[in-house]
Amino acid sequence: MNASADTFAAFVDVLSRTLDDHDASGADLAERVHLSRFHLDRVVAATAGEPPARFRRRILLERAAFRLVTGSSTILDVAVEAGYSSHEAFTRAFARAYGVPPDRWRRRPTRVHLAAPSDVHFHPPASLRLPAPEKVSTMDLLLKMVEHHVWLVGEMVDRAATLTDEQLDAPIELSVEGVDDDPTLRSLLSRLVGQMDMWNSAIALREYDFAVERGETVEHLKARLAEVGPAFLAQVGEVCEQGRLDDTFVDALCDPAEVYTYGGMVAHVLTFAAHRRTLVAGALLDAGITDLGAGDPMRWVAETA
Repeated sequence: MNASADTFAAFVDVLSRTLDDHDASGADLAERVHLSRFHLDRVVAATAGEPPARFRRRILLERAAFRLVTGSSTILDVAVEAGYSSHEAFTRAFARAYGVPPDRWRRRPTRVHLAAPSDVHFHPPASLRLPAPEKVSTMDLLLKMVEHHVWLVGEMVDRAATLTDEQLDAPIELSVEGVDDDPTLRSLLSRLVGQMDMWNSAIALREYDFAVERGETVEHLKARLAEVGPAFLAQVGEVCEQGRLDDTFVDALCDPAEVYTYGGMVAHVLTFAAHRRTLVAGALLDAGITDLGAGDPMRWVAETA
């Protein structure tokens, strides 16, 4: 890392600790990184592509957008927290940045992060996130999933060591606690499609209506899958292509809101979808539909290679 990058990293660290210190001037921030105001402005503008004051305002607006979509504070409270003296001033600044005033954005939010040359953004709950020094590849994610598999199997074996032989050899009855309650073929298919639909919505900060999954017809399932399946695949493909699997996004559907990485979301979807697909495959076999077998991906991967 060169001197300019070191200075910029120090500035980001100081800024993350002083976001709520609205009395701190540019000279104060410069002093905290042991530079003159002129030198700090020049280094940050050259490294980040925007001067320190604009950089700070953007971060505060991103934090305000996060507060709007994840909390119940009034717009005025959010404005004051972001350093604005009035509702009107905040509304003007927010509308310039996000294209719509905060009250409309809160009802139909889009992405929290604003475009920035440095790719440094507000990172909930109260810090800043620097771009990863190296891109996270699909191979990295695959390896991480295999590592999780090996770790989890080991943890399961450790816990099995505490059981009796009678417990170890008892026939297993399907346990769906914590995954799906009273699963049926229809409900599992709705959840498989809904899981992709839900994450598409979470990434776009849109509400997802779980009611659509109650008693959903196969015709509606087909129509919904035709829309959400390609969209989910495209979203994952774009993230993989750009090496952004370690980037984060806000899932405002959770209460309180949660922050996840794209890679973690993909691993989550594939893990729980595998469980549900296996149950669906068994139910189809029981119904006399045998052409899909157990739904093993190994042969499909070979045939589509």
